Amino acid sequence: MPRLPKITSVDQVPAKDRQFAESIAASRGDIAGPFTAFLHSPELAARVAHLGAYVRFEGSLDMKIRVLAAMTVAREFEGMYVWGAQTGGARRLGVLEATIAAIRENHSNGVPAEDAQIVDFTRQLLRKHRVDDATFKAVQARLGNDELIQLTGAIGYYALLCMTVNVVEVEPAAGAEVLKV
Repeated sequence: MPRLPKITSVDQVPAKDRQFAESIAASRGDIAGPFTAFLHSPELAARVAHLGAYVRFEGSLDMKIRVLAAMTVAREFEGMYVWGAQTGGARRLGVLEATIAAIRENHSNGVPAEDAQIVDFTRQLLRKHRVDDATFKAVQARLGNDELIQLTGAIGYYALLCMTVNVVEVEPAAGAEVLKV
């Protein structure tokens, strides 16, 4: 059960900050998920939404790479809401069930090398707070500098989402896959 009241409509936000809620509702179709919590701090919510739009939709980083990183972050942070929000998209993008299961179960067995590279990069960054030279050079060679930084930014964005939904206990959406923790 959420620790804060869910903000699901613009009129729940103080009048002076409604433009932030209106912008979020307009860009996403409604107020849901992490934004039901973020809107307790409307300006922060707007800035997170702006970053999220870039990370999720506008950057040049391949969508499959984004979702692999997001699922790995969700697993590492035990972010049940984020996990549930990402697994459906992963399947639609053709991520193998073996890869989803490996991330869920915290191993890399049966994961194609290209996917494992992103999962390993993400795990290293979150577990060790840095990435070893070999992994860095391999990801840099594959993605280039711009997309390497976009990947790192995506990892940070999803970490922020996980921390927030975990603190306020935002529950996975109805019908979403539930991460067992």
